[in-house]
Amino acid sequence: MSDNHERAGTRTQRTSPLTFYRQVVAELRKVVWPTRSQVVNYFFVVLVFVLIMMALISGLDYAFGEAAFRIFS
Repeated sequence: MSDNHERAGTRTQRTSPLTFYRQVVAELRKVVWPTRSQVVNYFFVVLVFVLIMMALISGLDYAFGEAAFRIFS
C-alpha cells in the first residue's frame, strides 16, 4: 500500500516562513479593496437585512409559542 500523502515518489518542499510572508503580501496587493462609501453602504444593507430577519423570526417564534399554549392548555 502506498502512503496517501506522497504521490508516486514526488515530495513537496516546505516553504520558508519568509517566503510565505512575501507571497501573502504579494497576494494582498492584488486585492481590490472597497471604498469607504461602499463599506458604509454594505454595512447598512446588512444591518437592514439582519433587522428584518430578526423581526421575522421573532414573529414566528411568538406565533408558534402562542399556538402551542392554546393547543396544550
